[in-house]
Amino acid sequence: VQLQASGGGLVQAGESLRLSCAASGSTFRRIVMAWYRQAPGKQRELVASISNGGSINYADSVAGRFTISRDNAKNTMYLQMNSLRPEDTAVYYCNQVVNFVNYWGQGTQVTVSS
Repeated sequence: VQLQASGGGLVQAGESLRLSCAASGSTFRRIVMAWYRQAPGKQRELVASISNGGSINYADSVAGRFTISRDNAKNTMYLQMNSLRPEDTAVYYCNQVVNFVNYWGQGTQVTVSS
């Protein structure tokens, strides 16, 4: 499984971005898809996840502002990020667990200026 994240960039506080994560390879028995982020000097943290059954979870810090979704036909996952804040600045990584194996994308930088 290969994951390709895109959509990051530099925006001002209050603006929006949409991240995409395109998966290639066999995703049979995919369990969960998720977005993580890592800010400089901080540990990687879970931002949002969506299970194969459709259960969705968000970190408290992004709930109400971010929306995770997927297009199974395109094998692509999205993260719509609204009302961005400077503290959302980080490298965002997409993640999928397929057949109990973790796969990571290369990361896309999101920078929010105040």
